[in-house]
Amino acid sequence: MIKLAIFDLDGTLLNTIADLAASTNHALTQLGHPTHEIDKYNFMVGNGINKLFERALPEGQKTQENISKMRSLFIAYYAEHLTDKSKPYEGILHVLESLTEKGIALAVATNKYQAGSETLIKHFFSHIPFKAVLGQREGIPTKPDPQVINEILKIVPVKNSEVLYIGDSDVDMQTAKNAQLIGCGVSWGFRPIEELQKYNPQFIVNTPLDILSIIDKYNN
Repeated sequence: MIKLAIFDLDGTLLNTIADLAASTNHALTQLGHPTHEIDKYNFMVGNGINKLFERALPEGQKTQENISKMRSLFIAYYAEHLTDKSKPYEGILHVLESLTEKGIALAVATNKYQAGSETLIKHFFSHIPFKAVLGQREGIPTKPDPQVINEILKIVPVKNSEVLYIGDSDVDMQTAKNAQLIGCGVSWGFRPIEELQKYNPQFIVNTPLDILSIIDKYNN
């Protein structure tokens, strides 16, 4: 039986790529570096914003000093623009509402920095009773390390085998494996389906409604 559904954020619940790209390009421009097309960012995100900046900076400029400068410029700009073009994927709100009605606990585990994660969840999903929204925080390893999952399981004490973990990238599929959860890859996110298939998750779905079908299968 599935009692808890943990969702990744970017590329799973929300399509945030345009705002992430615009904010990173703003930081790059401020530092005099070339920018990137939006679609290039699909393969830069997913491992936290410091890794995003490292990937976005040109060769020879990937220093800790430049990453720190990028972070300051990005966060200031993104805080003002993180909802400009971002929006939930079609059908996601219905799925979250349906899972809540079914008594399934909900949580978010993301590599997006904590403040940005909380702002987006509050803006787009204020009526959804997430038990936890945990993002990238100082001193806490990012996914695919299972620590963030372990934190959620202290808040919602269910068995690992009773958790469906839903995400759109190889990082998410590795997280599910490392935490011994039921893994569910989604094809509508930032990464190609082949990346998900490499890690053999129990499920790969093409629409949010498929998530409800999986849970109904386990719980009926």
